[in-house]
Amino acid sequence: MSSTAHRTPLATDAALAMLRIVLGGVMLAHGLQKLLGGGIVGTAAGFRDMGVPFAELAAPAVIAVGVLGGAAMIAGLLVPLVGIAFVGVLGVAAVLVHGPAGFFAQDGGFEHPAVLAVASAAVAVAGSGRLGLDAVLAARLPRRASRVGAPATAR
Repeated sequence: MSSTAHRTPLATDAALAMLRIVLGGVMLAHGLQKLLGGGIVGTAAGFRDMGVPFAELAAPAVIAVGVLGGAAMIAGLLVPLVGIAFVGVLGVAAVLVHGPAGFFAQDGGFEHPAVLAVASAAVAVAGSGRLGLDAVLAARLPRRASRVGAPATAR
C-alpha cells in the first residue's frame, strides 16, 4: 500500500470526481424529492412546521440548491460556489432541523447533514479536479480568470 505522498494526480482527480458525483447525486435526489413531492408550497409548509425561519423564501432556495447545485456538482461545474451553497443549506438543516434530535441519523439527528456539509466544504476547497467541467472551462479561459473551480495545486 502506498502512502498519500505517492498518489498520482489522476488518483486525486478520480477521488474528487467520486466525491462530487455522490455528493451531487444525494443533493439532487433530495432537491427533486422536495420539488416533485410537495413542491415549493408543500416544502415551505414543512419548513414552517419545523421552525425554519422565512420558510417561503427558504423552500425555493433549498430546492434550487439541491436540483441545480446537485446537477452542477455531478458535472463538476462551479464546484467551489456550489460546495459553499451546500454547506449553507446543510448547516442550517443540521442545526435547526436535526440538531434537537441529537447526533444519530436513526433518531433524526444531525449526523447525515453534518457529514454532507463537511464533504461539501472539502470539495469547495479542493475544486472539481481535472475530471470536471470547471477544469475544461478553465483550460479555455485566460490564466487569470481560470482560478475559480480549478484543481487545487500548490502555488
